[in-house]
Amino acid sequence: MPAAVPSAHSLPRRLLPLAYGLAAVIGLILVFIWGALQIQVALAGFLNGESIWSKAQKQAVIDLRVYAASGDPADLAGFRRNYEILRTDRWIRDAIAAGHYDRAEVTAALDRVNTMPAAVPGVIFMLDHFATAPYMRQALAAWRSTDAQLAELDAIAGQLQAGHAHGPMDPAEVGRQQARIRALNDLIEPRSLVFSLQIARGASWMGRVLFGTIFAAACLASLLWLRMARRILAGIRGTEERYRLLFDRAPDAIVMVDEQGGRILDVNDKACEWIGRSPRELVGTPFAALFKGGTPHAEGITHGLLRGREGEARPVETQSSLVSWRERAVRQAIVRDISERLSLEQERRIAAEALASIAEGVIIADARRRVVSVNAAHMAITGLSLQEMQGRRFDELRCLPDQSPLPPSVWETLHNGGNWLGEVHSQRADGSVYPELLSISVIRDAQDRVQHYVAVFTNISTTKSNQRRLEHLATHDPLTGLPNRAEFERRCALAIATADREHGAVAVLFIDLDAFKVVNDSYSHAIGDRLLVQVAERINRGLGEHDVAGRIGGDEFTVLIGRLVSREQAGVLAQRLLALLGEPMKVGEYEVALSASIGIAGYPLDGSEPVTLIANADAAMYAAKTQERNTYRFYSPMMQADARKRLALAAELRQALARGEFRLVYQPSVDMRSGRVVAVEALLRWRHPARGEVSPGEFIPMAEKLGLIRHVDDWVLQAVARQMRRWDEENLPPIRVAVNISAGSYGAPHFVEDVRRRLVAERVAPQRLLLEITEGAILRLGDEMERTMNALHALGVGVAIDDFGTGYSSMSYLKLPAIAFLKIDKSFVDGLPGSSHDAAIVEAMLALSKRLGLCAIAEGIETEAQHEFLLRAGCTEGQGYLYARALEVPEIERMLRPGQRSGGPKLRLVPPTR
Repeated sequence: MPAAVPSAHSLPRRLLPLAYGLAAVIGLILVFIWGALQIQVALAGFLNGESIWSKAQKQAVIDLRVYAASGDPADLAGFRRNYEILRTDRWIRDAIAAGHYDRAEVTAALDRVNTMPAAVPGVIFMLDHFATAPYMRQALAAWRSTDAQLAELDAIAGQLQAGHAHGPMDPAEVGRQQARIRALNDLIEPRSLVFSLQIARGASWMGRVLFGTIFAAACLASLLWLRMARRILAGIRGTEERYRLLFDRAPDAIVMVDEQGGRILDVNDKACEWIGRSPRELVGTPFAALFKGGTPHAEGITHGLLRGREGEARPVETQSSLVSWRERAVRQAIVRDISERLSLEQERRIAAEALASIAEGVIIADARRRVVSVNAAHMAITGLSLQEMQGRRFDELRCLPDQSPLPPSVWETLHNGGNWLGEVHSQRADGSVYPELLSISVIRDAQDRVQHYVAVFTNISTTKSNQRRLEHLATHDPLTGLPNRAEFERRCALAIATADREHGAVAVLFIDLDAFKVVNDSYSHAIGDRLLVQVAERINRGLGEHDVAGRIGGDEFTVLIGRLVSREQAGVLAQRLLALLGEPMKVGEYEVALSASIGIAGYPLDGSEPVTLIANADAAMYAAKTQERNTYRFYSPMMQADARKRLALAAELRQALARGEFRLVYQPSVDMRSGRVVAVEALLRWRHPARGEVSPGEFIPMAEKLGLIRHVDDWVLQAVARQMRRWDEENLPPIRVAVNISAGSYGAPHFVEDVRRRLVAERVAPQRLLLEITEGAILRLGDEMERTMNALHALGVGVAIDDFGTGYSSMSYLKLPAIAFLKIDKSFVDGLPGSSHDAAIVEAMLALSKRLGLCAIAEGIETEAQHEFLLRAGCTEGQGYLYARALEVPEIERMLRPGQRSGGPKLRLVPPTR
């Protein structure tokens, strides 16, 4: 009997894959052989088709040449049959190459050109999938290169047919056409040979490839089978080692636990590392002892704290499953460290809480910009909940400030990796719109595709409101609300441009309140400010619809009038404004009457720029104030010359101190009984190197306006103290020297200290210095003046009230301790003794000063009658041209020296009446 063949069941189960693998190798080789046979059939069909094509091409040329000579329709029909084969082959080639073809139609075409039926699928397959294969690509290229020549042969056939249809053709024409046929055949023939040669080579190459492929596949399959066999055999030997390696190298701790006793049977390296004990120490240990508080033995996932050697606890997740291990029920516990997961969860929780609590609204949207989440601030700002927003595009409710939607450039910027930040208008749930600052960024996935949009926005309504308020403050006067100089010039420029286009005129009115400084000095700056507000209201009330009023500083206002035919039309408005401003104004408990001076300049007559028009209107206003007040004047070029003169004076005044152009003269003040000089008043003079003597009435107000008056006062105090020291050194009588000080200097923080320092530096007794101040300045400084007066009194410096009785007097200041003198103003002395009113006022002033213990000094005494009246009324000290004008220092010194008598015509000492 033959030896028994062992059945498959007798083979070890682990060797079954080898048998299956061997069967697969044999089957694979058979499949490759069958495929090779099919390709060979296709190649045979292809070679057959190439042979048919070549024959058809050659025969077509022959038939056409014969037809050209004979004109026999049979020859033409033979050409048509062969050309149809060529055309059909070309159509098959191009249809398959295009990739979109009807397989049945192509199959029918191949049948018409006598292709072997068995090779038809292979030919189609070769043309469809191997058109770019070696040799095939060159063969097809050579074939395509003949298309034009074959088409031209068809065209020649048509021409010959047309020629023969009208009788025998001209031999010359026949010769020419035959020459064309030969030339075309000469072009087709070598390409046809290339086509045939490349097809033959391709078939040879394909045979080698098929053989090599089958051989390589057989070798590869054999090698794979051998390798598989080796692996299976090695796997049979190394299963336990591999399991051990995987077991020990696992990233999680793995513990095998006896299901019945709950003790550890085996552990991997990671478990030993975390617990800090060796496998020998752990085997036999109760599994529950590894955890704080024990761990349940239930199936599934549990959480707990794994103990370390030093007692530290590691948060872990334990996944248990029951397995069979060597015919024993064993629980496999996979312990995973979740410290990082818990930390990430904590971070996510903190981030979520932060997102919910921040003041800015946050929107998270998907890649299509549809909302998936919003925070609480979004609801607070917009009134829209997540349910109302979910699924909607977050940019639907937003647009740019010009009401246009967010442009595509926003999303292009985001897609290109940038962020977008800008101001938009957003809609609330109630339909109202508010401005917001919107920032959009993107979250991308691992493939760098946009996954989510994150939009963070802030309601900037308050910021915009503050911005508008700041912009308003930047362009408007904060006191009156009128446009300031910059805004007025801007509007003036617009009006000029409009007038230029429409050939019209524009006028600028420059309004300055007359004697407004007196109001400030008499009532305080607070009252003055309230009065300026009323003035602005009255000016606005008198303007037309398109007129603009502005305040450019102090008590100076401007008015812009547009749409005029000529500037003279502005005179009507100027008269109306003068009438309005002339009406008394009620400010608190005071009723104030004002007047104003107005200058008018117009475009295009007086200037083409806002600055020029304002300057020229200012010059016209100055002319009105100088000539008459409470009137208006139109600008003329002469006014600008005066204005330039004033500007030049202002510039030169700044340099006068540095150049030493100021000097002091002194006007004596005499004892009216004895005629003795008891004091002098220091008077400032400016000797300009080009202009000569400049009147104090011209440069003192200019110094106050430019803010130079404090520097001038300081220079005067220093010069007076130095002069007093020189007189002491020359042993002249220690007379009192009076100095006029501006209100600004009295209010300076260190004024009294500066006075003390000057006196100490020159070693002059403070009692010899007398500071003069007007009533208006005292009222303007308020409480600050009282502190200054107390400090001067403590220093020993006296104060005289200058021009007493001419201001808005408040008798309370006469109680200030430093005030020691009252100077009766020249306006009251001028009417003496003839005016009963002046006499009564002067006598009252003298009586008041006597009762208060103050010394009265009469100013402006020019006649002996005035001297006699004042002396009888009780005035003890006088000053005026009757005694002396302001004198230079040498003349004063000659007059003060003992035994000297003045012989000059400017000094007349009146002897006392006996």
